[in-house]
Amino acid sequence: MSDVLPAGQPDLVSIAVGIERTNELLQRVLAEVATTPSTHAIFVDAGYVYAAAGRLVAGTEDRRAFELDAEGLIEAFIDKARTIFPDSRLLRVYWFDGARRRIHTAEQQSIAELPDVKVRLGNLNANNQQKGVDSLIRSDLESLARHRAIGDAVLIGGDEDLVSAVEAAQGYGARVHLWGIEAVEGRNQAEPLLWEVDSQRTFDLDFCKPYVTRRATGYELNGEPVPAGPAPSRDEVRFIGAQIAAQWLSARGRETLAELLPGHPYLPGSVDQELLIDAEGLLRLSLRAHADLRRALRDGFWEHLQAQY
Repeated sequence: MSDVLPAGQPDLVSIAVGIERTNELLQRVLAEVATTPSTHAIFVDAGYVYAAAGRLVAGTEDRRAFELDAEGLIEAFIDKARTIFPDSRLLRVYWFDGARRRIHTAEQQSIAELPDVKVRLGNLNANNQQKGVDSLIRSDLESLARHRAIGDAVLIGGDEDLVSAVEAAQGYGARVHLWGIEAVEGRNQAEPLLWEVDSQRTFDLDFCKPYVTRRATGYELNGEPVPAGPAPSRDEVRFIGAQIAAQWLSARGRETLAELLPGHPYLPGSVDQELLIDAEGLLRLSLRAHADLRRALRDGFWEHLQAQY
């Protein structure tokens, strides 16, 4: 019997080899997809956060009447997302705010310097109303979803204009999770926005209270007002952070604090607030209005902790 195939008959051996190679390629692709971690991003409408948190905690939406610990709140959001998406990595936090002529304020500059945070600015008009922020949110959210850079998007806001951003991201396969701040009465998020998202979560007064402080001239310690004095230097506060870390190591044990190391440079919200309260007691000064000093406090805490392991 001849081994020569009739003209036009396909080479079965070549076909089999081709199929085997294709199967190997598919297996590699599937293996790579299976080992690639999912990614999430957090989109914060700062105007909504200031208004809702200020109203809930301080009884006013006027930014001039209270201090918002934006750094601590961002870390709390990151920590919460880490527990909700345990198998996902954070791409970054997008902080959308308004500024006159889109020039960063000192506070916005300090937020922009935080790790894993991107500040995006819209305009602020004569009535202190944000303009262009919703379009920035839609642009970033849609772009990341379209390029498959994220699988989950956390959206913290309440404006109905954000519905189009949600729909655009979902059209590319991303899941959008709406987070909000408890309203004093009624709702502070548009119903159409609530209808469109994949999940909802609301933060209550207990969650928000540590991050909002009414502006004051002094600091209360054990219920007694302490006159405001000159702010300490960064080195002094860094030393306080290391001192507290040493005290905690002695009181709580190495194993307990070692559990914090994988989260560097972030501390769980409850731990961060405890560190802040201890430091203010030692300094007899409120650090709520000093983002740079709070950062120095955490730096000193981490430096001492890491030196012990």
